[in-house]
Amino acid sequence: MRRARSRLVGPLAAVVAATLLGVSSAPASAVSPPAVNPGALIRSAPVAPPEPTEQKLLCADTVLTRSTAKPSAAQAMMNLDEAWRFSRGNGQRVAVIDTGVTPHPRLGKVIAGGDYVSGGTGLDDCDAHGTLVAGIIAARPSTSDGFAGVAPGASIISIRQHSAAFAAKNNRRGDDRPKVGTGYGTVRTMAHAVVRAVDLGATVVNISMIACASDPKQIDDPALGAAIRHAYDRDVVVVVAAGNDSNCPGQNPEPAGGDPQSWQSLTTFATPAWYAPYVLTVGSIDTATGAPSATSMHGPWVGVAAPGTDIVSLDSKRGSTRLASAQRGEDGSAPLNGTSFAAPFVAGTAALVRARFPELSARQVMDRIIATAHAPGTGHDQKVGHGVVDPVAALTAELPAEDSPRPQSAPIAAPPAQTPPDHTARNVAIAGAAVSVAVIAAVLAISLPHRRVRKLDPDEF
Repeated sequence: MRRARSRLVGPLAAVVAATLLGVSSAPASAVSPPAVNPGALIRSAPVAPPEPTEQKLLCADTVLTRSTAKPSAAQAMMNLDEAWRFSRGNGQRVAVIDTGVTPHPRLGKVIAGGDYVSGGTGLDDCDAHGTLVAGIIAARPSTSDGFAGVAPGASIISIRQHSAAFAAKNNRRGDDRPKVGTGYGTVRTMAHAVVRAVDLGATVVNISMIACASDPKQIDDPALGAAIRHAYDRDVVVVVAAGNDSNCPGQNPEPAGGDPQSWQSLTTFATPAWYAPYVLTVGSIDTATGAPSATSMHGPWVGVAAPGTDIVSLDSKRGSTRLASAQRGEDGSAPLNGTSFAAPFVAGTAALVRARFPELSARQVMDRIIATAHAPGTGHDQKVGHGVVDPVAALTAELPAEDSPRPQSAPIAAPPAQTPPDHTARNVAIAGAAVSVAVIAAVLAISLPHRRVRKLDPDEF
């Protein structure tokens, strides 16, 4: 096996080798959001890879390259100490559909959700990616450093769905299939993993991997759309990464005519990111500047953004208690960047909100996170969606009632013709009062001549 290279950082930051898709750079024809067919749902798929696989590369390695005495800039942006006054995510199960999660003392007990890459249980992370994602979501704080996950009271379900180190053992189709990324994992096994997460009782799902192509037909797998809708209908919040342009055919241009919802100018499409509003798609910002990350994929499906640089999380080596801030490769250490690590900040926030407001539906949780994000002042855009996630605001803001009527545009109707006022009730009341006064007067007139007056004795004064 060849030694794992730093090139793993790119694919693992955003890509799953989704049915090995095409990547031509020709502009796409006019398209619309993907249709979801609930009838395409697959419920009984085995929790196993659909074909024999084998490991082709050595496992990736992480390293800590910075001080962790204080929270990283990315973590500091989340203001977690203040957020934990209101919620720590207790009782929430967050499914991490990724490269597996290696158990770590800072995660508590990780639930083995299954393995669609090899014959494991989901508790092996050869790629040093899923464990990083899980740590950002739910790592417990420690007195020895400043790192902690967003929702330390939540538990993690690990479902291994992709690995850059694995490949099909008997690839009869050869290498003539157009590819996106490297390794093993398809949009079909992603669909199976989403259904599996729902079956295991997940309240939040995090998917930090995407498949992308210049032709939407190459990623439009009905089974994945049906699985996403299945989770949504069963009140599960699904948070997904927007993806990184280095792993896709290219960055999407600014929308024509300044319309952020326009699909007509898109040249690259990403799944499951494009299944908004059934998912909450997360773009990345640079923590040093607050500006959208240059590599974060744009699209009308982006809902919010979160920190995607200056990342610290958990080491993935079995038995390790360390933290990690970079991946080690032949060319040195590469920092942990990308939308892969922005998405779990939002998934952790969803766990906080679900614990504090258990009555809210999945849609309401997503809407609350969107409504309380720090908007850039331009409304929704294709880079950061509605703005940067704010856990404290999501937990404390008083939002208008969901059923409050919204202003609707409609033609102004002419005022109705006025009808004469009806004074019947007033006339009856006046007549009745007059009769009562007459009766009282008559009684007094009859009774006064017959009144007897008794004089009081002096002793009665």
